Amino acid sequence: MPFTWSTPTATRSSTPDRTRRRGAIAKIAPRLFLRCGRPTLSDAVRRCPLPTDPTTPRPSASFRTTVRCLFLPEMNGPNAIFATVAAVLLFAGGCDLVEYHPYDTRITGRTGINAANARRIDEACAGRRSIRFALVSDTQRWYDHTRDAVASINRLEGIDFVIHCGDLSDFGATKEFLWQRDILEGLRVPYVCLLGNHDCLGTGEEVFAEVFGPPDFAFTAGPVRFVCLNTNAMEFDYSRPVPDFGFIGRELEHFPSGVGRTVFAMHVQPGEFQFNNNVARVFEWYLNQFPGLECCLFGHGHHMAALDLFGDGVMWYAVSSIEKRQYLVFTVDEQGHAYETVDF
Repeated sequence: MPFTWSTPTATRSSTPDRTRRRGAIAKIAPRLFLRCGRPTLSDAVRRCPLPTDPTTPRPSASFRTTVRCLFLPEMNGPNAIFATVAAVLLFAGGCDLVEYHPYDTRITGRTGINAANARRIDEACAGRRSIRFALVSDTQRWYDHTRDAVASINRLEGIDFVIHCGDLSDFGATKEFLWQRDILEGLRVPYVCLLGNHDCLGTGEEVFAEVFGPPDFAFTAGPVRFVCLNTNAMEFDYSRPVPDFGFIGRELEHFPSGVGRTVFAMHVQPGEFQFNNNVARVFEWYLNQFPGLECCLFGHGHHMAALDLFGDGVMWYAVSSIEKRQYLVFTVDEQGHAYETVDF
């Protein structure tokens, strides 16, 4: 942001109404600070001009009020010059320079990523008897590490796609998703992202749905069907079916012909407190109904692990957070699957 925000110091005595107004300003636009000292400009520049293009989103009334409240009368000297320049820069962009709120759901850039990239994966791997993919997870806050992981994956030969097992964000803020998306867009191969428990905070679920897609989805890569699930039951207070056995049942009923293997991916594994462990055994039973259940993949724990979770011979693999500067690479072929840990 080109500006930082500090609540202006008024020369007049504060009243309860003025105090509430300053508190509202801090809540409405926490990233914008105009360090104007003792404010401000003439009435002529107090109101943020609305865009004349009907396709341009109009600032809300509450936001326009916020802008007006930032400018108080009787400013002079260097502070007036600084405030004038700041106002010109701000208003010239039609308020586009302003972050309205960390949980504002207005999205810029690419959306519907999972569905589009799933089609790319399906087309690129059609007819293949073996596939190779990278698995990452829990990239929240570690943007530089994520960039380095993207660069590392791009240097590998033969990677068909990337699965992100969730927690792109730490607080569910819109910008977190967009920043992570923009970094992942640097991959040379298609990628898909799962919903993590941190991604459900604030308006995160809504933003995730627009940028990436539904929390439950599936795609085919060569001989393997990948079923990706939302397993963050605690984030939904058990008010919705998480995991969604209806979705799982439909996937089983309409399993693609000619595909003989299944891999499940999720953020939270059974046995972890975020999972609905009342249905853990039912979940295991459903998974074992799928053709050629190869393995299950998950993140959340921020560490690597390989375990037979239910003692039924099906391996479950955890990938660490990107903070550890590690990810996994899997190969699935006619002999089964193999994996390796990549340090970068």
